[in-house]
Amino acid sequence: MEITITGTNALTYPSLHIWNWMVAVDLFFGGLAAGLLIMSAIVNLTEGKDKVACVKGPLVAPFCLMIGAFFIWLDLERPFNFFQIMFTFQPSAPMSWGAWGITLIIPLSFLYGLSTVPAEYKHWLRFEFLKKLSDRLNPYMKPLARINFVLGVFLGIYTGILLSLFVARPLWNSALLPLVSLSSSIATGAALSAIIARRITSKIFFSRAVVWLLGVQLVIIALFFFSHLTSTAPQRESVMPFFSFTNEYFWYGASTVFFALLLPLGLVLGLVRTKKDYGLEPSGAALLRLKVSSFMVLIGGLIIRLAILYAGQLSKLA
Repeated sequence: MEITITGTNALTYPSLHIWNWMVAVDLFFGGLAAGLLIMSAIVNLTEGKDKVACVKGPLVAPFCLMIGAFFIWLDLERPFNFFQIMFTFQPSAPMSWGAWGITLIIPLSFLYGLSTVPAEYKHWLRFEFLKKLSDRLNPYMKPLARINFVLGVFLGIYTGILLSLFVARPLWNSALLPLVSLSSSIATGAALSAIIARRITSKIFFSRAVVWLLGVQLVIIALFFFSHLTSTAPQRESVMPFFSFTNEYFWYGASTVFFALLLPLGLVLGLVRTKKDYGLEPSGAALLRLKVSSFMVLIGGLIIRLAILYAGQLSKLA
């Protein structure tokens, strides 16, 4: 006897919703780490008198990766068997690439973070052996920055590639999804850099970067939706929740479009209009807008991950 299951909702076949919020949190923190590595590498490799030092970002990135890995570990059915995936490498398996990639990125990003710590900030390192290791790594900061830039790009697009390989999920099955993931990662990385930076010049530098990055992200997401709307019927239906404000799909449309993109973009633009020169001291209201907009960019990045993850599991081929 053969049984065919045609239901695709949580009531008729609940195991179809196998990726929950913990997976989205893992994707968010992984993207955040990627953005921190990319932005810090760009800044630290830039030559010139007006160069903005980037130290905290590389130090925070490996901890973001470990937080994300912890959430995905919690989501595993048998979490204490996770190490078995490290006994082999499957080139055709995206999960294998991700597991080995994160295992490699965490120590390399930690070494990169130590290499960026200048002499006046060595007191941040609590242990003496870390200070000595940082002294040895300081001359190799730029090579490590280049390596971590490449690793950050890999990490930023990896989650999009992982989801886009699911052909049975029309929303995810798009070549633009890795670019959506990468743009969101860099934007959130710049936003967090603006929050944790100590110098005013650094905060304004990263806030201006957020403006451009959010603009690029908005264009990529628009192209992502356009490609689905002009494709097959299943792909058109897969993006309908993002254009519907019914009780069932309201948060897909309202939160993703307005809260995650347009509002923080407007707040950051308001800051840029009040500050045209790095050398001038911004007002307290301008700094408040910077912090609020940066936090909203971070929350918006999490919302995008949640929306795409859950909406993708609602989509189906038939």
